[in-house]
Amino acid sequence: MSPREDTEEPRRGPGSRGRRGGWQTADLPDADDAAAWFAGRLPEAWFSDVDVTVDREEITVLGTLKDADVEGAEAEGRISRFRAETRDERIEIAREAEGRYARKVSWGVRLAGTEALFTHVAAPVMTRLRQPERRVLDTLVDAGVARSRSDALAWSVRLVGQHADEWLGQLREVMAEVDKLRGEGPAL
Repeated sequence: MSPREDTEEPRRGPGSRGRRGGWQTADLPDADDAAAWFAGRLPEAWFSDVDVTVDREEITVLGTLKDADVEGAEAEGRISRFRAETRDERIEIAREAEGRYARKVSWGVRLAGTEALFTHVAAPVMTRLRQPERRVLDTLVDAGVARSRSDALAWSVRLVGQHADEWLGQLREVMAEVDKLRGEGPAL
């Protein structure tokens, strides 16, 4: 045994801090108040309704424009005008939020049934798949459903998300309660 072995902290790998898979978020600031922060920070004239979605890499702000009586090409034009006219202010708000929450901010709008994301994060995700899972992805590629395994995996995740939305919501609520209890637990 080396002289320092008994005093050094053990090496910690992924998954050794907090809940399984939670090591990526260990140093991220809490973003539970992001929706409220954006509600207070966004100009009132911009949106009639705002949805703020947060994950480990990104905060997506998706607002409904107030001009509800436009359609088709006019809606697309109004979205384009909003994007151009608010660019500098959106950048300023995003920089403030990125400093506060340590996540990138992405923007999008809805108007008359049209939804447009101006920016978004496409985060790489590493996974190891066995042959049966790879065959599923390859079948989706061969059938023309996806262009690549990466696209097929993204398509599969979206499909599961659509069909398991309620269950995933319940799971997120339970995880938030566990995190809250963990934070209130005894100090070691």
